[in-house]
Amino acid sequence: MELHPKKRLEVIVEAPALARILRFLDERGVKGYTILPAIAGSGASGRIWSREGQVGDAGRMVAIVAIMDEARLEQLFDDLYGIVSRQIGIVSISDCMVVRKDAF
Repeated sequence: MELHPKKRLEVIVEAPALARILRFLDERGVKGYTILPAIAGSGASGRIWSREGQVGDAGRMVAIVAIMDEARLEQLFDDLYGIVSRQIGIVSISDCMVVRKDAF
């Protein structure tokens, strides 16, 4: 089995910003992504937050995961950070290996 190097982009952000970030990724040709609910966590303030008992999207957080070539990531990273920096959230990038390189 042959493995191919890619980059994994993970964005954790407030749910109201989700549509804007997905539109941004779609407009830049990102082939796919996965959206996961963030159940609970703790940020720079040290306070623990949880979505338990929340109604609506106001305090809800989501994680968006996309895998892509390094060249594509370099093209979109600064603009993506410009969106996320105005929200509560983080952007992380890591190396990963995939089996089907053409799927990303």
